[in-house]
Amino acid sequence: MARKTPRKKRPKKKGPHNPALRKSVRASLDKARKGKAAALKPPKKQLAADRKAIAGLTPPWTPAEIEEAFRRFQAATEVPKGELLHDDPYTLLVAVVLSAQATDAGVNKATPALFAAAPTPEKMVALGEDKVRELIKTIGLFRTKAKNVIALSQKLIADHGGDVPRSREALEALPGVGRKTANVVLNMAFGEPTIAVDTHIFRIGNRTGLAPGKDPFEVEQKLNEVVPDKYKLHAHHWLILHGRYVCKARKPECEHCIIADLCKYPEKTNALPAPLVPIAPLALEPA
Repeated sequence: MARKTPRKKRPKKKGPHNPALRKSVRASLDKARKGKAAALKPPKKQLAADRKAIAGLTPPWTPAEIEEAFRRFQAATEVPKGELLHDDPYTLLVAVVLSAQATDAGVNKATPALFAAAPTPEKMVALGEDKVRELIKTIGLFRTKAKNVIALSQKLIADHGGDVPRSREALEALPGVGRKTANVVLNMAFGEPTIAVDTHIFRIGNRTGLAPGKDPFEVEQKLNEVVPDKYKLHAHHWLILHGRYVCKARKPECEHCIIADLCKYPEKTNALPAPLVPIAPLALEPA
């Protein structure tokens, strides 16, 4: 009888030694096979898609799609709120000036003490630039901003009796105030249907194809053309909150996007709209 040659045992493939990790990997694979997990595109592809959007090469939105997008924004958050702490038009103006190239959260940590000491233009001037600088030193560009806060307060006293003007021209004549700041103040303090284009709205306008433009002014003009009048009062805040918490710069969270099916971004990772729930706002109380 021939002697059987013993079979060689194949070496086992090494997998994760951690059972929990192995289970997690298996679950992720199962989701991917079922089409529930969307892979984020590589940075180069995202950048190429953003450039394509800025160049206006993404398909345009139809009026019906724009109407539906803002209907959803309104359904999710009927009256969106700005996140900068303020009490009146003057403190709003100062807060917006301080927020340039800074986060609202960072500004909110500094302004309570500042506004407690100087809630009016007259008291701000009396407080002085050195003290203002000390109180806002945690904010980027605090030296320049301290100068602007004192200078704009002096101009408000000299030219407007200490009141914040309601016209764009007068606002933009104040030190440290540009078009975006003027739009925010007109919208939040005076209820004007202006749309202030910051970095978030500029990104959304181009990335989604909603309002492509080469600069903030061009995006603003396009938004004013396409956004239905009944939504313009809150359009700025809906878009900025969407850009800040969902359509983020580095990693857009398409799975949480309520307009994912309408969005024209070629590298979006999801085509199904998320449930209409309010975006969790930044805590308005300072840390």
